[in-house]
Amino acid sequence: ITTGNFIFRSREFEQMEIEYLVKPETDDEWFSYWVEQRLNWYVNLGIRRENLRLCPHGKDKLAHYALKCSDIDYLFPMGWAELEGIANRGNFDLVQHARHSGKTLDYFDEETKEHIVPHIIEPSAGVDRSALAFLCDAYDEEPDKDEIRVVLRLHPALAPIKAAVLPLSRREKLTELARRVYADLRQCWTVAYDDAQSVGRRYRRQDEIGTPFCVTVDFQSLEDGQVTIRERDTMNQIRVPINTLKSTLQAKLEGEDLFVLPPGGQVWKEERGV
Repeated sequence: ITTGNFIFRSREFEQMEIEYLVKPETDDEWFSYWVEQRLNWYVNLGIRRENLRLCPHGKDKLAHYALKCSDIDYLFPMGWAELEGIANRGNFDLVQHARHSGKTLDYFDEETKEHIVPHIIEPSAGVDRSALAFLCDAYDEEPDKDEIRVVLRLHPALAPIKAAVLPLSRREKLTELARRVYADLRQCWTVAYDDAQSVGRRYRRQDEIGTPFCVTVDFQSLEDGQVTIRERDTMNQIRVPINTLKSTLQAKLEGEDLFVLPPGGQVWKEERGV
């Protein structure tokens, strides 16, 4: 249920928050730590750094309970807008709870032998806005001969389908092997199986939905027990033994270079327009 700008501002939404309790004299240090960690979380999951910015709150914008606050903004198609806020809320929350409940909420520090009321560092992020930002940043179009290749360059950790198994044809012996490969991979990840139209068109379909890797089973696979892994972003391809397929895919999904091959592997580049 949305009021505009895609799913940026919805009537129903999900929020992610952390209430991180720290010693009062360390709150500045921990506030800086969480600002850096939260910014890096988006970058490490694939958002380009130039599309993110930090916006510290001035005194005129600072909430009455906050000692410090900084927003993380993303450059959406409709302009810069907030993804997340990180606030140093001081001891406001615990003091208010104690005042209205009549129960102390201090903490006894065994090292210093003193009672302290912790300060709270609160990163607060929107799930819907994060999803929109990841989709916007991943979407790409590039020339491909007389056509446009559409690619959703999602980080493998975010891609809903990790791999697709594509038999080169629907001949029984080939599909039987492809189905076995598919069943084996499904034990580890969400995997698609596609045997409709040419393999090139199937590659493009998987590119559009963000699938990081395609596994092609061809007639040579029946003879040498190897399959081809094709990488979405670079279109590089490697040929690997089926018995090393799961471990190879695991390494690739964790970020290992596609050119790092298991024993007996081969590598080549996909021709445009295939």
